[in-house]
Amino acid sequence: MKVGVCVPSHISDIGYVVRAEALGYSHAWFADSQMIWSDCYATLALAAKATQTIQLGTGVAVSGTRPPAVTAAAIATINAIAPGRTFLGIGSGNTAMRIMGSPPHRIAEFGRYLASLRPLLRGDEAFIEVDGEPCPIVHGMPDMGFVNFDDPIPLYVSGFGPRSLGLAGQYGDGAILSMPPHPKILTRMRADVEAGAKKAGRALDMSGFPFSALTTISILDEGEDLDHPRIRNECGAMAMATVHFAYDQWRQLGQAPPTFLEQIWDEYCAMLADVPDDRLHQRIHTGHNLWVHPEEERFVTAETIDTTCVVGLRDEVIARLHAFEEAGLDQVFILPAWEPRFEVLERVGRELIPELSS
Repeated sequence: MKVGVCVPSHISDIGYVVRAEALGYSHAWFADSQMIWSDCYATLALAAKATQTIQLGTGVAVSGTRPPAVTAAAIATINAIAPGRTFLGIGSGNTAMRIMGSPPHRIAEFGRYLASLRPLLRGDEAFIEVDGEPCPIVHGMPDMGFVNFDDPIPLYVSGFGPRSLGLAGQYGDGAILSMPPHPKILTRMRADVEAGAKKAGRALDMSGFPFSALTTISILDEGEDLDHPRIRNECGAMAMATVHFAYDQWRQLGQAPPTFLEQIWDEYCAMLADVPDDRLHQRIHTGHNLWVHPEEERFVTAETIDTTCVVGLRDEVIARLHAFEEAGLDQVFILPAWEPRFEVLERVGRELIPELSS
């Protein structure tokens, strides 16, 4: 199994990716959220210059913030700096769009976006809608060094449910998931991808279609448990990001929270009840995946950490990840909290990567 790292794009933190490469991480996934982090493509360009072997791409780019042609040109520019080790992860914008007060792309919109994007990533002509009419577009100077379409740019599509995973099967070269709580769920997700490919008439070789999952990993020392301060520090931000997502799904779409959040749900909703409606979209995502708002520390439970992160003694973590690998997961990429990120990077790199890649 490959182990990658999700990078909260920071223009002055390129040393983090350089160290990940030295430790044997396979991929660096640069997150794309304009209102909380640096521009992912500017950060990718610096990382491409500073590294030699690690695969570099977006984790994930957001369909609602850039037209398909802009996304294709941006990642093809990175491919000109790091030829053959550039990829594009794309999603509908569950965080980036909501932070700006907008919903993510609906499935139909996301599908149209991917239909235009896929040929553009090859340097081919695509169609976009202009004033209700299809308009052909193509990069006009692909052979002058501005961009690189000669080296393939794999397209990895983010999916949470059957319909978005179906789009991964229809248009993608791989799928991006949040970490499933159990390997059996991965089997269903793979079936959703295959169904999408079949519906589109696409012959998909699943053995060459990678599945990658976002999580974070903490290795317990003897005597520690999920409530240990170090584990909460490393995993709390990832756990709370799941709560933020569930709250958005509840308030915008009426979806009930997952069962593992039931014990905190009423209190969490009551905490946000006094936030003005026109600022709620900002407050929900405070500290997104990097730290826990002090007011939310009480909602970081052992159950939420256990459901959203991979935590255990070293051998337990290795066994758990091997079980996911047997179920068809090709890569995990980790997003530890900001303050302990180097410590987590080092420990996973030293204690897990040699075992998982052997």
